[in-house]
Amino acid sequence: MNPYQAPLKDMQFLLEDVFEATNTWQQLPELSEMVDIDTALAILDEASKISRDLIHPLNRIGDEQGVVHEGDNIITPDGFKEVYNQFSEGGWVGLCGDAEFGGMGMPKMLGILVDEMGYSACNSFVLYSSLTAGAALCINAHANEELKNTYLPNLYSGQWAGAMDMTEPHAGSDLRGIRTKAVPLDDGSYAITGNKIFITGGDQDLTENVIHLVLAKLPDSKGISLFLVPKIKVNKDGSLGESNGVTVGSIEHKMGLKASATCVMNYDNAIGYLVGEPERGLVCMFTMMNYERLAIGIQGLGNAQAAYQMASEYAKERLQGVAAGAKPTGVSDPIIVHGDVRRMLLTIRAMTEAGRALSVLTGKQLDLAKYAQGDVKTKAAQYVGLLTPVAKAFLTDRGLDATIMAQQVFGGHGYIRETGIEQFVRDTRIAQIYEGTNGIQAIDFLGRKVTGDNVETLTLFVNESIETLKALTHVSDEHVNQVTTRFNALLTTATYINDNKGTQPALINASAVDFLDAFGYTLYGYFWLMMADKSTDHADPQFAMQKRYLSEFYINKLLIKADYHLAQVNNGDTSIMQMPAEMF
Repeated sequence: MNPYQAPLKDMQFLLEDVFEATNTWQQLPELSEMVDIDTALAILDEASKISRDLIHPLNRIGDEQGVVHEGDNIITPDGFKEVYNQFSEGGWVGLCGDAEFGGMGMPKMLGILVDEMGYSACNSFVLYSSLTAGAALCINAHANEELKNTYLPNLYSGQWAGAMDMTEPHAGSDLRGIRTKAVPLDDGSYAITGNKIFITGGDQDLTENVIHLVLAKLPDSKGISLFLVPKIKVNKDGSLGESNGVTVGSIEHKMGLKASATCVMNYDNAIGYLVGEPERGLVCMFTMMNYERLAIGIQGLGNAQAAYQMASEYAKERLQGVAAGAKPTGVSDPIIVHGDVRRMLLTIRAMTEAGRALSVLTGKQLDLAKYAQGDVKTKAAQYVGLLTPVAKAFLTDRGLDATIMAQQVFGGHGYIRETGIEQFVRDTRIAQIYEGTNGIQAIDFLGRKVTGDNVETLTLFVNESIETLKALTHVSDEHVNQVTTRFNALLTTATYINDNKGTQPALINASAVDFLDAFGYTLYGYFWLMMADKSTDHADPQFAMQKRYLSEFYINKLLIKADYHLAQVNNGDTSIMQMPAEMF
């Protein structure tokens, strides 16, 4: 198979034409000083080369070799360390990091596209730097100045790595039952004792230190606090000291992501430092968790893009059968001529390109929430809350769908390791589970982000989207009406749920996944009309025609899925909740 090629033209189109990045950055002084569209495109071009030439070659060997746990050491596959050194020396770990502490200070709507390229090239490799960037974000937001100055420069440089340590054997998504303890010491630090499981990047041989953000409980405390716990102690002058009682108990042997070290971590009186206020650990950790939720959504998107490239190439080369209506000639046609193959490829591409639009829009709102002022900042923060669980859940659910459809295009060749497509199915599957299962994302979306403020944010978002659709001049009124009708139906259903959540306590939990999917399919319809409209005057007529074809396909074939999911919600929770638990 040919190496991965980043869809640079599509990415540039979203930045320049659909979401008008230049206007956004010019209105934000901190960003306007750092980036313009030419800089952004140069960064994307360089990231494309790195993803193709350095990271992508690691994907297969990483899956075949996996990580190895030998004594106190975690050994990554051949080539990982060398590529990581080049990657970090290029400043890519700190691409969106705070420039005050050595980051590049780039906007998130640009960083998201770089992340997508990395995940398309090799999931396992990118997870190491993704966790580091998330840990740095959390430290920058909540730690004191001493911790920031000590740890952030080496995290942004890639010299040290970060990890998020939450889950314990008896406490998964519900963290109230964690048992890891933090005992105050006379010098203001804490002795951390306990263990965690499923810690991505808990240890590796890529960096000289790993900085763990660990949730633990203070003595006689019911609340949860957050602590910075380095694997190796850091001296006052910033040099590394002795080991800190942080060890790997074992690594998990997984279905996929075999080159990503998923560790059981043990802490034996490890020295840690409080991040934020006591008993406010979850609030602090959610800064990192929400970053990772979006990043994992991008993992689903990146896998879908890579899978599409493989399946599309295969479909144009694989000879099998005869085109419908053609006279038999004794020569087979490429399978791209067959309707069912085209259905799968069009579905993958339509969902993936709209998913990229979702990721960039979420990145744009993150930039506005961070750098804007006043009402713009407030509204952007609301939209970030609304869109983040959708980005995590919808992108990863549809990402797995895409890899499975791509595997189906390969037929029997897709089930064997030789073609490589089956690895994407295995690697993508975890994205629906970690950083909060997609069911939890949906409950957060419907229960907190939609009905939590009595549907105010959703109403604001939907009404703005409808006004944008009305202003489009190069798409049909019929298509605009189809998307608008579904947006309004979502508001009607959301209002009903909000009005009845007090008397039907299981309604949100039982309806959440279908409601999120209904919103996702409707939102993608909005994106496709935007892309069809904005591409009309594109310099490349073929590019514009592709967007027209894909928009037509989405509106005619996929938008209707919103109706199915909304009908599921409107049928209520009775048939889900009425059977007694003991009958299962």
